Amino acid sequence: MTSNVAVIGGGIVGASAAFYLSKDPGIDLTLFDHRQGQGTRAAAGIISPWLSRRRNKKWYRMVKDAAAFYPDFMQEVSQGKRIPQSVYKQVGTLLFKSKPEYLEEMLEIGLKRREKAPEIGELKILSPQDIRDLVPIYDKKAGALWASGGAKVDGSHLVDLLLDKIKDQGGQIIQEKVQIKSQTAPYQLLSPNFSGHFDKLVLANAAWLKESLEPLGYQVDVRAQKGQLAELQLDQATSTWPVVMPEGESDIIPFDNGQVIVGASHEDDMGFNLDLDRSLVLRMVDAAQGVFSNRLSRDRVVNYRVGTRAYTSDYAPFFGPVPGLDGVVAASGLGSTGLTAGPLVGKILYQLTSNQEPSLPIEDYPPSRYIHVLD
Repeated sequence: MTSNVAVIGGGIVGASAAFYLSKDPGIDLTLFDHRQGQGTRAAAGIISPWLSRRRNKKWYRMVKDAAAFYPDFMQEVSQGKRIPQSVYKQVGTLLFKSKPEYLEEMLEIGLKRREKAPEIGELKILSPQDIRDLVPIYDKKAGALWASGGAKVDGSHLVDLLLDKIKDQGGQIIQEKVQIKSQTAPYQLLSPNFSGHFDKLVLANAAWLKESLEPLGYQVDVRAQKGQLAELQLDQATSTWPVVMPEGESDIIPFDNGQVIVGASHEDDMGFNLDLDRSLVLRMVDAAQGVFSNRLSRDRVVNYRVGTRAYTSDYAPFFGPVPGLDGVVAASGLGSTGLTAGPLVGKILYQLTSNQEPSLPIEDYPPSRYIHVLD
């Protein structure tokens, strides 16, 4: 018997869930993707969670397992064909710290974590000349910690690739914002040009989850976080350069044909404001110039990106069944780790929808902590 399933939200989590759902011969899949302000489409990500000092062990397990999952996920999406370098590429990570002893501390942490995460790859502290051998424009005097397993991903290109695969696999995509109009299955969904009923729902609409559930009598602890980035254009070949993680928000992510992304900001309490704050973004560019290269200058900026992420009051993610709604699962609160964790979390939502064992223990990431039925 075929099950009608709707995914609400076409960012990295929703598109990944829809990719797997649309492959399932027992599922008729419809994805609702309104796109406005979507964090994934504005994002350029660094897949290198192992060098974080964040102490939340459940968060670390999620991102560690997600990073290990990424190469297999990309091979599955590309069906064994060459993965476009504009989408995803393993290039290594350079981590900078303000003091040399902090690099030694992170090296020690990385070596310990590598025992359970061999995908970290080679770990060592590089001299300034070693760094210049990798990135010729480096003109500072600090060393950096090198992790060869780090990778880069462009959110917009990855989601577009997933949407193409979903359509190829028979999934339907509707580019409209949709409302849930009933609290029992089959669930009625309504948009300006669509009305239909579904047996199961996957809610992957990030900061917009509150809009979906509050009309049904729920209180949802999810907030919108604004993220802004700058696109720079250099005249060097940049496709093989590693990603650079200095302290602060001025990450440096090189892509093909001289394109380099700098950022992103993490701006809480901004709601769904997508107005560009040019001065803030240019300060990030200045910071990148100060820690890495004078070539990363304001006059190299050719474009800006602005998007919205989701975060919770304790900055922890959640995913799993929605309390009180049979056959409805949700994920949110991934924040700036969305591009890293999104494919794995999306697959877990598929596993739950199709009654499979999830890849992570969902009791560690309970939606019931953040989604409450109002009396």
